[in-house]
Amino acid sequence: MESVRRWGPSVAVNLILGVVAVVPLWLTMMFAVNHPLAELGLTTREPTDNDGTLPWVMLLTPVWAVFLALWIPLNALARPEAGVPGRRYWTVGSGLVLTPMVFLTALFVLVEG
Repeated sequence: MESVRRWGPSVAVNLILGVVAVVPLWLTMMFAVNHPLAELGLTTREPTDNDGTLPWVMLLTPVWAVFLALWIPLNALARPEAGVPGRRYWTVGSGLVLTPMVFLTALFVLVEG
């Protein structure tokens, strides 16, 4: 029960921010599929995406900046003080932030086939 009380706010903050992180993660995935992975021949490029990478950089930079401006201070406030090493906390927090995106991607793959 003590661990739930200690980790509860951190888990809640990171899962809620994980829902917010779906937007920058999805946009990053779209960029990766259309540009670097397409250049390597691993995916096919979207035929209408012919503007290059500059619009993607102009979009992704502020989106990630806003998300990280939320994520870092909120995690610094929610981090339990007693007995949690910083490296472990930030690793668990990063994994929790990725959980909603992984769940939605797996659901999309299952539904779409």
